[in-house]
Amino acid sequence: MFPNVSFFGIDLYVMLIMVGIIAAILVFRFYSDEVGMSSKVFNFSLMTIVVGIVVGYLSAVLFQSWYAFLDTGVWEWGAGATFYGGLIGGAGCVLLLYFVVGHFYFKDNSHIAQFNKMISLAIPCVVLAHAFGRIGCLLDGCCYGAKTDAWFGIDMYIGGAWEKRVPVQLFEALFLFALFAALMYLLLKRKNGYTASIYLIAYGVWRFFIEYLRDDARGSSGIDFLSPSQLTAIIMVVVGVVWFLVCKFLLDKYFEKVGEKVEKPHQA
Repeated sequence: MFPNVSFFGIDLYVMLIMVGIIAAILVFRFYSDEVGMSSKVFNFSLMTIVVGIVVGYLSAVLFQSWYAFLDTGVWEWGAGATFYGGLIGGAGCVLLLYFVVGHFYFKDNSHIAQFNKMISLAIPCVVLAHAFGRIGCLLDGCCYGAKTDAWFGIDMYIGGAWEKRVPVQLFEALFLFALFAALMYLLLKRKNGYTASIYLIAYGVWRFFIEYLRDDARGSSGIDFLSPSQLTAIIMVVVGVVWFLVCKFLLDKYFEKVGEKVEKPHQA
């Protein structure tokens, strides 16, 4: 919508990304005590998340360059960025730092005992940041939908001309804000610690179908009838289901046992 608007050299897309990250960090801070996260685990988690954001951005650019390479056969670094790439790279970095560095930083394994609390709160924060990011996409005119004459269409500056497009960015932002609210309600009011699984499944299903309304070129998935995002969406749903089953029947009991061992020295 406003691709050429900027303030102090910062365009609207970058500004909304920054707003989303700040909002996510604030929510993580405000509710860390309520979910039972210790200050030490919170500070360590925040450090890993900040590093994960940087790595996630690089990963987002790398994934988009790979998608473009599959489509054109030409490798071009900086051909754009994809949320999925950022999520995979950022999450992988956070988990690696949390468990590897945490092994040496926490002598009592309290970070393992509180891992589910950390991840259950971090996931809604990711959703919130993503929602603001999608508003940034709308203002920037990227990630646009197909041409339309419908009443809900929005004029966007595409390829040097103004065209009425399906505002998939707005639809996704609204979905993500609603998903954030639902996950926070389940976590804080219902004490549901499966926000990661719910997010992976819900967003994966949503993203798979909303892709049919998108019309921007993002490269190839290597499978003719699936866009890169649809392929990743299917993987997300599968991972979400598997993660739920693993947590339900294995990890929940393990985290509980570790938590009991952590609490015993303090009680003594």
